[in-house]
Amino acid sequence: MRLIAFLNDQGQPALGARASGDELLDLSAAGAPATLDEVLRQGDAGFAALRQALERATVRRPLAGLRYLPPVQQPGKAFAIGLNYMDHAAESKFDVPKVPVVFPRYPSSWVAHGQPLVRPHVSTQFDYEAELVAVIGKAGRYIPKERALEHVAGYSIFNDGSVRDYQLRTSQWMMGKNFDASGSFGPEFVTADELPPGASGLRIQCRLNGETLQDANTKSMIFDVATLVASCSEAMALQPGDIIITGTPSGVGLARKPQVWMKPGDTCEVEIERIGILRNGIVDEA
Repeated sequence: MRLIAFLNDQGQPALGARASGDELLDLSAAGAPATLDEVLRQGDAGFAALRQALERATVRRPLAGLRYLPPVQQPGKAFAIGLNYMDHAAESKFDVPKVPVVFPRYPSSWVAHGQPLVRPHVSTQFDYEAELVAVIGKAGRYIPKERALEHVAGYSIFNDGSVRDYQLRTSQWMMGKNFDASGSFGPEFVTADELPPGASGLRIQCRLNGETLQDANTKSMIFDVATLVASCSEAMALQPGDIIITGTPSGVGLARKPQVWMKPGDTCEVEIERIGILRNGIVDEA
């Protein structure tokens, strides 16, 4: 199932299923929960309600002009993973990590598909990062790696927009990774049963103004999704709706010669095979 969160004609959150062509079926209009957050909290019953709504849904909405929302509205925890591709660790001049490098990313720092990424007025070093997102669907603590994928409900796409001078001026990356509206999340949530285990083996790309700057494969992650779920669950119990933003491959603007930064008027696209394309324009902070 491919789900899209959006605002309906009344400006209320709603949930749709991608239909054939350039339309979605409005599942909320057919009685389904209004958000993926609620579906995930309900577990199997929530997904059963979606399937029932899909059978009786009649309201179709064009994707053109749709007001997208991030797939998960308010995750309790958003873990972002640094240096999770060997070539990216090398270009960033860091040692290859022996354990996952984890930092927080807050919902105020991202926008939905189609909404602008905001370059803050305090910096011009605004970088892109193409990343896979794993969405937790089943709670757990101390989850063994061999059972970890049972806790993943599905996957989406993230642009981990980074303000590099703020990120690197201390040993803690949190500030440069959490400027308001600096990243993006979406457009679709794809259930795990539609993808290879752990969403491994999928091509991942980033394009800036049509030029491909990152081009890799999710099988090249140092720590795969199962490892990340198990590792994060050692510190705290994972809950439905939590997300893990799994890291970016090489080709970021910081490491290029000359360096490449996102600027107002640009368009950035992150594409992951079989999941979709996340597209955002860039604007300056008002």
